Amino acid sequence: MKHILVATDFSNDAYSALFYATKLLAAKPCTFYILNVFDENTALHGKKAPLLGSKKRLPALQIQSKEKLTETFHKIIMDNENPYHRFLTISNKGILDKSVKEAIRDYNIDLVVMGSKGLTGAKEIFLGSNTIQIAQGLALCPVLAVPKQIDYKAPKEIALITDFKKGCVKEALAPLLYLATLFGSSIRVMHITEEEVLDNEQEIRKNELEECLESIDHSFHWVQNYDDKAMVITSFLEKQHIDMFVMLSHKKSFFEKLIREPVIQDVIIYSRIPFLILPAKD
Repeated sequence: MKHILVATDFSNDAYSALFYATKLLAAKPCTFYILNVFDENTALHGKKAPLLGSKKRLPALQIQSKEKLTETFHKIIMDNENPYHRFLTISNKGILDKSVKEAIRDYNIDLVVMGSKGLTGAKEIFLGSNTIQIAQGLALCPVLAVPKQIDYKAPKEIALITDFKKGCVKEALAPLLYLATLFGSSIRVMHITEEEVLDNEQEIRKNELEECLESIDHSFHWVQNYDDKAMVITSFLEKQHIDMFVMLSHKKSFFEKLIREPVIQDVIIYSRIPFLILPAKD
């Protein structure tokens, strides 16, 4: 992980995500690209977002974006003080997910980092809507969602929540394996049983996963299926003292089903633990 893209709206949560990423990769040479995206509907500092956007506001918004990026740049330089790290800023007019995809292509990004909430602080479904939109739209790049202003803690215990249906291969799990090797982490594989026994495909995927984890301390945990999966996951993360949890995102995956469940609206399970979303690959 050498090229890290951190999206910011200049909220405290966004800065916390940036700072967390610098701590996570403190021992590695990295370039952090700090991205701010704005359009005619973006609020000017100290003011509410307009009911109707106007292109006349764009010059002022562009100035604000560049000024705030400069402030963020100088703050992280002072807070980080790591000779291995360098920081570049990007100000874009446009749509966030499109700008993120363009930056991934243009700068060979290895990881996208986002705060789980932004300036509105609104309670959202499972993750902030921007994070979900970006995670679902990226086919090649993992997304790390960092909870609201948490204190950094090295991820010594990592949970992988899987349905054993896709993505249990080294290529898909490479970011997870990288972090586990970097920190000497243990990986706790959690499977919520939605069937009495694994089918043939799931057995194959499980065996593939075991091969991927053979050099890493790991364990498998079967948890009985309940309607309130969010609470089941929350309980598991707490009992195992998990520092980071991971899911694979693909069509018809457990992750896709989970984010649609109404119960998630009332249980924000990522509130204290960073969440790494990996794009699944066969």
